Amino acid sequence: MSWEPEIEELRRREEFARQMGGPDKIKRQHDGGKLTVRERITQLLDSGSFHEIGAIAGRARYGDNGELLDLSPTNFVFGRGKLDGRPVVVGGDDFTVRGGAADAAIWQKQVMSEQMARELRIPIVRLVDGTGGGGSVRSLESEGRTYVPANPGWDHVVANLGTVPVVALALGSVAGLGAARTVSSHFSVMVEGISQMFIAGPPVVARAGETLTKEELGGVEIHTRSGAVDLAVSSEAEAFAAARRFLSYLPSSVYDLPPRGPLIDPPDRREEKLISAIPRDRRRVYKMREIIDAVVDLGSFFEMGKMYGRSVITGLARLDGWPVAILASDPYHYGGGWTADASIKVERFVDMAETFHLPVVHLVDVPGFVIGLDSEKAGTIRHGARAMAAVYQASVPWCSILVRKAFGVAGAANSNAARLHYRYAWPSGDWGSLPLEGGIEAAYRADLEAAADPVALKADIEERLNRVRSPFRTAESFWVEEIIDPRDTRPLLCEFANLAAPLRQAGPAALPYRP
Repeated sequence: MSWEPEIEELRRREEFARQMGGPDKIKRQHDGGKLTVRERITQLLDSGSFHEIGAIAGRARYGDNGELLDLSPTNFVFGRGKLDGRPVVVGGDDFTVRGGAADAAIWQKQVMSEQMARELRIPIVRLVDGTGGGGSVRSLESEGRTYVPANPGWDHVVANLGTVPVVALALGSVAGLGAARTVSSHFSVMVEGISQMFIAGPPVVARAGETLTKEELGGVEIHTRSGAVDLAVSSEAEAFAAARRFLSYLPSSVYDLPPRGPLIDPPDRREEKLISAIPRDRRRVYKMREIIDAVVDLGSFFEMGKMYGRSVITGLARLDGWPVAILASDPYHYGGGWTADASIKVERFVDMAETFHLPVVHLVDVPGFVIGLDSEKAGTIRHGARAMAAVYQASVPWCSILVRKAFGVAGAANSNAARLHYRYAWPSGDWGSLPLEGGIEAAYRADLEAAADPVALKADIEERLNRVRSPFRTAESFWVEEIIDPRDTRPLLCEFANLAAPLRQAGPAALPYRP
């Protein structure tokens, strides 16, 4: 006796599942410039490593004698695999089956993918292509009833943000719960030309009085600038590469430590150009990204959220092979001042570093919070206070390089003042409660109003104050610990990374990533 007939039936059902929505729907997917979910999983994971779970789940149709006539698979494919040799969970929507709508799904599969990542303590990659929520209103007729909305398994989604790295790739028109799944991640990507994301799509929005195309409502340009997603790429292959690279800096879960990468760059490398990287004229801008590239391991800087909160630069990098979180200022935008958006970006990024035990390197040139009516309307001080709270609550090793400005409350967030000040200042350092530019008018207002020649008095005051703004005066009082030759920055940062490595502690953060 043998169970061979049942195995043959299993293989037959698996073949039905591999047909997905059928040849016509697969062709439509390809004609739209998109891969199918199974092609995506194959391209993302290491060759031959995918172990699918629940492949034959779906809606079966039987004949009068109980024989299986066909099987329409559920529109969510998931399982375990390996990505650059490390185990991961991957789950993807199958848009060829009912356009990814939830009324074609078996919701337990999606929930199990999140639960599996959490309980096995391995990263999860979501390939989002559809709604994944309540489905079409067509289901009301087929089901003969409606329901009170609920998101089964959302407790796992939230818990995963404090437990395992979560990557979400929006690979089509993503709406409703699909959009929520995309943004509830540590790193999210959209693909130009094929990805759009919305709370509700154009037909629903049109009923509210706005007639918009998919791109106008939720294209890449909108969501990279709003901060809803972290990166836009030009192809699905680039999205998969970005996911692999992001995960390479992180541990598999908070119960591990970020792995050291290859030692490809001498830690004692000194870049001559750093001595003149900062203009002597304080009003002139410079390219902070060139400074970052000069001090981290060559080619290791991986920027996140470039188009959002643009006065702040965030990304991952390596120092002597050790993964670190890079926080820096971009003087090309508001002179490096913190806006409400920049503050939200800082908070989110520092929380991620804290969650996954990444030491932080902060390259500081912060003239303060951006001021004015628009900033007040945006609630900048509230968001800024939350960002500073994240900095002060972080327990990971922290090193600050005071590149130029550090003024006011935002400048005070260069590091936690209560911790060991592991920081260095460049000779271009310029700091205080307020910049002289503008600060003189506030502090000496009465004198200037009473002066016979306010312009001359202002110039005299500025000259007197300039004599004491030298960073060497600050160092004399030990209010800044060390002034260094900018060319020594990389060797000192590599020393920091090596000192920090044994201090990192695995385990859940006391204040993990905030959804």
